[in-house]
Amino acid sequence: MFEGFTSHTVPGGNGLEIAAVKGGAGPPLLLLHGYPQTRACWRKIAGGLARRFTVVAADLRGYGASSKPPGGGDHAVYSKRAMAADQVALMRALGFPRFRLVGHDRGGRVAHRLALDHPDAVERLAVLDICPTATMFAATNQAFATSYYHWFFLIQPADLPERMIANNTHAYIRQTIASWCKTEGAFDEAILRHYVEAYFDPAAIHGACEDYRAAAGIDLVHDMESDAAGHKLTMPVLALWGGRGTVGRMFDVLATWREKSTAPVTGHALDCGHFLAEEAPEETLKSLLDFL
Repeated sequence: MFEGFTSHTVPGGNGLEIAAVKGGAGPPLLLLHGYPQTRACWRKIAGGLARRFTVVAADLRGYGASSKPPGGGDHAVYSKRAMAADQVALMRALGFPRFRLVGHDRGGRVAHRLALDHPDAVERLAVLDICPTATMFAATNQAFATSYYHWFFLIQPADLPERMIANNTHAYIRQTIASWCKTEGAFDEAILRHYVEAYFDPAAIHGACEDYRAAAGIDLVHDMESDAAGHKLTMPVLALWGGRGTVGRMFDVLATWREKSTAPVTGHALDCGHFLAEEAPEETLKSLLDFL
């Protein structure tokens, strides 16, 4: 999927391993994927970005080829703080203490926390199809809960969602992608098989559930502490979202990110659903190149 890229596996936090591919030349750029995906979500634009940047596309803790530890009682193992620290360690191991950062969906939430906890490491930040986690939880109503039912399904205590997903992983992953994608033909059979097969591992199902459980608990605590301390994003921010998706329909995306930033926040909607880099790769690539 990443022609000309090399594969790397480096230590993350607490003895875990983070898997990534690296390619291109120029300033370093880290790409973080969302759910229910892997680093493969960047396959359509990684080559274009690599013409100007040294691109690193990583699998988050709990996903893809990265380590998938069991979650703990407070789900801190999958806090965005821990997942962000993994990615900082990855980039340092590759020789990049400072880099540009793009995160989609869950990767965007990791990127947000990374930029707050490690501001000196991030030159520019792009977040794709999300608003801040606490903002979205606070605005929950029937419409939001209907569109984002998976937030409330995946946070249920182990191992209820794990068992239900494992019972028919094939149908669950395909239906999830189909329901969020608004662009016909964006996902071919090969990539759908890749995403489904990535969740045949029970540890991957558990890791993803723990990611969401952390978001509904310890991540909110960390966000509240950051807000109370006055910590905000200090680097330029680009927010992109799918014009046919839920986020842009229910939130003023730019306003939500400007509340979290002292630096300029720009952005716009693309004509697609949730999966920007896969549904609208040319437009996503252009927007990122213009910003980065």
